[in-house]
Amino acid sequence: MAINKVLVVDDSPAELSNMRNIVSELGCMVIAASNGKQALELAKSEKPDIIFMDIIMPEMDGYEATRHLSNDPETKQIPIVFVSSKGQKADKLWGQMQGAKGYVTKPFSAEQLIHQIKAHG
Repeated sequence: MAINKVLVVDDSPAELSNMRNIVSELGCMVIAASNGKQALELAKSEKPDIIFMDIIMPEMDGYEATRHLSNDPETKQIPIVFVSSKGQKADKLWGQMQGAKGYVTKPFSAEQLIHQIKAHG
């Protein structure tokens, strides 16, 4: 499956912009959300090919959003990759338990995001 549409989720405008620039340079369409609640709505309506999800966000954190998306028949096939400053082994393990397929620790490089897109494409 080719990755054409990417949902990026982060409450930091700077991080969101950085992810958007990296992904769009690959020729992918980018959709952005600033919290987990928006991510759920956009994942259902836009059907992205992959989601880059922050963890610490207002309204609904990335863990909760990922649980919802992973348990919903409409969205459970979409790979979710956490992009977070939470870099402990326990954070990564907990992320996997919520349904994440990958984990990138902030600060991230363009290569790390591109690697995830290729790995899940």
